[in-house]
Amino acid sequence: MLKVAFVVQRCGREVNGGAEAHCLQIAQRMSRHWQTEVLTTCALDYMTWANHYPAGEEIIDGTTVRRFAVDVPRDVEAFNELSRQLHGRQHHCSLAEQETWMRTQGPMSRDLADFVANHRDDYDAFIFFTHLYATTYFLLPLVKDKAWLAPLAHDDWLIHFSMWDQLFASPRGMIFNTEEERDFLRKRFQNALPPGPVVGVGIEPPVISNPAAFRQRHKLEDPFLLYVGRVDASKGCDELFDYFRRLCHADPTPRKLVIIGREVMPIPQDERIIHLGFVDDQTKWDAMAACNWLVAPSRYESLSMVLLETWAAGRPAIVNGQCEVLVGHCRKANAGLWYSNYEEFRGILSLIDGPIQNAMGRQGAAYVRANYSWEQVENKYLQILQTAPEATQ
Repeated sequence: MLKVAFVVQRCGREVNGGAEAHCLQIAQRMSRHWQTEVLTTCALDYMTWANHYPAGEEIIDGTTVRRFAVDVPRDVEAFNELSRQLHGRQHHCSLAEQETWMRTQGPMSRDLADFVANHRDDYDAFIFFTHLYATTYFLLPLVKDKAWLAPLAHDDWLIHFSMWDQLFASPRGMIFNTEEERDFLRKRFQNALPPGPVVGVGIEPPVISNPAAFRQRHKLEDPFLLYVGRVDASKGCDELFDYFRRLCHADPTPRKLVIIGREVMPIPQDERIIHLGFVDDQTKWDAMAACNWLVAPSRYESLSMVLLETWAAGRPAIVNGQCEVLVGHCRKANAGLWYSNYEEFRGILSLIDGPIQNAMGRQGAAYVRANYSWEQVENKYLQILQTAPEATQ
């Protein structure tokens, strides 16, 4: 049986969504076929990387998570200042400046780096999730001859640093989330990008969800929009709050905005905005099944598990029209609409009635069943290590 290490910046039951949850899910599913481990840090908070979990092993639903201490927590103010200095001249700053940014970005863990270097022969393959953090940038080159990269990339200013040119050329192969991500990276890196398949993630809704109980528990008699994820300006939440409050002021139709996720930026004090914080998976699925619309306001996504999960629950979505990945999903599924400004956001919510919403939700569920089953995902990962990279396109 192959032994495969999945490398990601943080990992734990409390880490929901994003690259980290994606990585753990894949490691857990592939443990049916390989001996899998997740190699990560002791961090929980992605802002500071402060050590939270004890160093050592934890078994999460049968999968070993091996954690190593972060050397120094991130100085958030210093990191933000350095980012401001480099933003706008990302095409021209020196490699030394870029790598200083990466060390400040973190998380840096000498113990994790030493483990990867000293135990590279213990594993048949290393799969790195997301290109963005120090755990990939500095460690993937140590094992590049047996490394695959799932970059989870999008067209933000950071991807135009020249330091990525060598990193993206290093692994044996790539693992893409969507055709849109693959096509963007092929354009960005031209002939230097290794080949690889579009895989994504499996979506498996619970056997039973209870939308009525969710509405009753939270006194949601009015129609409501749902946002699930980190409450952060970088995710478009500031624009979402602005658009929603403007809509409520202009349109007397009663409605609510329900927020599930950790608060990074302040949430407006408004009785129509209900913040539930971190919730368990069943509550999340109940909320998805209960909502009138999921709203995905981020401009930068490489997949969006939340969008796929909400479609699997049978509900439609409204997405940011500047995100090619989200718009691509909506076009292919015919299960979501997109906006580029407030007027379009308001128009969708004012003009699309319940029967059309329900029809879109059904189409979304069919799209997820056809394209994001775990059987398909597992078979693609098996093929990655069974064939040469040239054969995985």
